[in-house]
Amino acid sequence: MSELNEIRHHLDELRKRVLRIVIVIGIITVFILTFHAEPLEFAGVTLYYPTPEPLDNIAAQITNHMKDNLVPEDVQLIQTAPGQAFFAQVYISALVGIVAGMPIIIKELVGFIKPALKENEINVSRSISIPALGLFIAGCVFSYNFVIPYILEFLYRYGESAGLVTFLNVIDFVTFVLQFLLAFGLSFQLPLVMYAITASGMIDSDFWRKNIRYAIVIIVIFGAVITPDGSGVTMWFIAGPMIGLYFAGMAIIERKERKKLNT
Repeated sequence: MSELNEIRHHLDELRKRVLRIVIVIGIITVFILTFHAEPLEFAGVTLYYPTPEPLDNIAAQITNHMKDNLVPEDVQLIQTAPGQAFFAQVYISALVGIVAGMPIIIKELVGFIKPALKENEINVSRSISIPALGLFIAGCVFSYNFVIPYILEFLYRYGESAGLVTFLNVIDFVTFVLQFLLAFGLSFQLPLVMYAITASGMIDSDFWRKNIRYAIVIIVIFGAVITPDGSGVTMWFIAGPMIGLYFAGMAIIERKERKKLNT
């Protein structure tokens, strides 16, 4: 009976923490869908303040920015059914909500698993919250500026070479972009995950160097799975940076290990 009560207690705590996460993401999502970011010049610097504008909201501004910066020049972004533009904005708002709410998400997740962690694991989990958010944003920025435009241009050229006129459905376009933003935001956590696993004492620092070959194979497979074409070219836009991140994580871990041995 005590075990059953303990399980119920954990499930109740999980429900409360998930509810808090959902509420935070929901509030940010509604804000993005309701307000417009109005520019304001102050001392030569452009600042933004929110004004109520449900139609020309922040999500619509982000959609326009994505269209101007990511869609190839001769490709038209279209809506083929009522409501598609709205749902595209909901997807964008939810992603912004997840990114902006990441500190709360990490705090609640760490708080839930804290009783099962050892003291050194708790210290590690506390120290990675801010770096995790920074790496997630860095992954999204890297993907948005250096990966997605080239992949869209690359895939567009396939249709152009066949004499086809390309129209992009707004839902398909937004889903495609968000897929890569999330994939890169999560994949940029790789060095942090490696560091956290090693710092918690689950494996030693030599593990990552000994298993480089297996890691590269897994990363390449991951890149092939999440890329939309079978050319074998676009997957390297994913696999290449992840392999670099793996080596960066390995170097950081080994450097930390050397410093520890020298002190």
